[in-house]
Amino acid sequence: MTRKLLVLLFLVSWSIQSFSQCNYKNITFSSGELVEYKVYYKLGFLWFNAAKVVFEISDTIINNQKAYKFDSYGTTLPNYDWIYKVRDSFQSIVDSATLRPIQFLRDTREGNYIVNNEYWFDYSSKSIYSIIENSDTPKYSDTLNIEDCTQDVLTAIYVCRNLDITNLNYNDTIKLNMLIDNKIHKLYLRYQGKENTELEEGGVYRCRKFTILLVEGTIFSGGENLSVWISDDKAKVPIRVEAEILVGSIVAQLKSLVGNKWPLNSVTEDNLKE
Repeated sequence: MTRKLLVLLFLVSWSIQSFSQCNYKNITFSSGELVEYKVYYKLGFLWFNAAKVVFEISDTIINNQKAYKFDSYGTTLPNYDWIYKVRDSFQSIVDSATLRPIQFLRDTREGNYIVNNEYWFDYSSKSIYSIIENSDTPKYSDTLNIEDCTQDVLTAIYVCRNLDITNLNYNDTIKLNMLIDNKIHKLYLRYQGKENTELEEGGVYRCRKFTILLVEGTIFSGGENLSVWISDDKAKVPIRVEAEILVGSIVAQLKSLVGNKWPLNSVTEDNLKE
C-alpha cells in the first residue's frame, strides 16, 4: 500500500504544460527542504493511520557538476508492520541548473516482494541505461530511448513545482512522460480549479486541485480516481492526496515542512471567504 501511495505522491507531478523543452530553472525549493506526509487507509467508515512518507533535498556533486539529490522514504508504522511490512526508498540525482534527471534508484521491500532498480540518463545518446531486479525477475540490463522530457517519478515532482500554472483553465489536460518500472508511460492530468484544503494537523491552505487521468497501459486501471491539492503559492507543495484503490482508499496529508524556501499560503478566518 505504501508503494502505491509513493507512486501517487510522485504522480502529484502534475506536469502543467507540454514538455517541448526540458531545461528548468529552480525557483521554488532549496537544499535542506524536508516534507513529511501522514498516510491513512480508509475502509468503509474506518480510518487507519498506516504509514508515513518523507521527501528530502540535499546538494551533491556528480560527474564534476553540481547536482541536487532527492530522497524519499516510505514506511509502514510499527502497528501496521505485522499485517504488511513496507520499507521503500527512492533516490534521484539531477542537474541543479536544468533539473534534468541523471540517476534514479529504487530499493523497495514490501512484504516478501523486493525490487532493486537503477537508471542512468545519457542525453548524448538519448538513452536510459537500466539494471532491473525484483522477486519475480532475475537481474538484467536494458536500454530505453529517452522520449521528450522523460522524468523519473521523483524528479517529476520538483520539476513540476517550477512550472507556471497561472494560466490554466478549468478542465485543461496536460501530458507527462513518466519512467515507471522500466517503461515510459504517457500520463495525463486535469486541472480542477482552486480550492481551500484543511489538514488534520491544523491549518487551511489555498490550493489548486488536479485529478490524474490514467491511460490504458499504466500501472493503474484508468479513470480519474486520484486527486491532489497543490499549495497555491510560490512553494507549490503537495498538501493532500486522495486515491481510490481496489479495496478502500488512501489519503495522504502534509504533516510537516521544514527548510522551505517560501512560506505556504495559509488561510486565516479573516480571509477565508476571499
